[in-house]
Amino acid sequence: MTRGGSALPRILPVLALAAALSIPLPGLADAYGDVDQLMKSGKLPEALAKADQYIAARPRDPRMRFLRGVIQTESGRTGDAIATFIGLTQEYPELPEPYNNLAVLYAGQGELDKARAALELAVRTNPDYATAQENLGDIHARLASRAYERAGQLDPRNASVAPKLALIRQLLSQAASQGARPAAPVPNPPAGSAKPPAASGG
Repeated sequence: MTRGGSALPRILPVLALAAALSIPLPGLADAYGDVDQLMKSGKLPEALAKADQYIAARPRDPRMRFLRGVIQTESGRTGDAIATFIGLTQEYPELPEPYNNLAVLYAGQGELDKARAALELAVRTNPDYATAQENLGDIHARLASRAYERAGQLDPRNASVAPKLALIRQLLSQAASQGARPAAPVPNPPAGSAKPPAASGG
């Protein structure tokens, strides 16, 4: 996700955590599909209302709660989305996707240390989670940039800082110019799947 010309981590929308969850019961896949279709159609208030209605009957369903967090994010309700993803990380600490999305929201607010901590938890939960690994690299680059800027302010005569800062800025500039790639829609998981399929974030 790119905002304000600097590379931010990518949020994982749609149904990317679906395969990590339990086997869907008959009829539940339709509810997820309906909410997903409303999101894709840009009908975010309707999608949120449908998700909330579903969650009222099944308050512990992590998949629909994850979708609600994505809808809240897309609707600009960052505080609500953060609360949703925090709740998921507390109740389902084995799922890396909520940590990733929480990190994206923190990074968007400039809270890079919180973003780094959330991504480290995502990667600890699933070391093969490529999106979280990439996002963690982006956060480390931004933190390095801040550290080099501060070092330059503290000691303007230190000639080794300027080339390092220039290199990091070039890297961040290239990442920002590539823009965000939207996440590929993820189909419903086969029964018994234990690992979410790879998806590029958006």
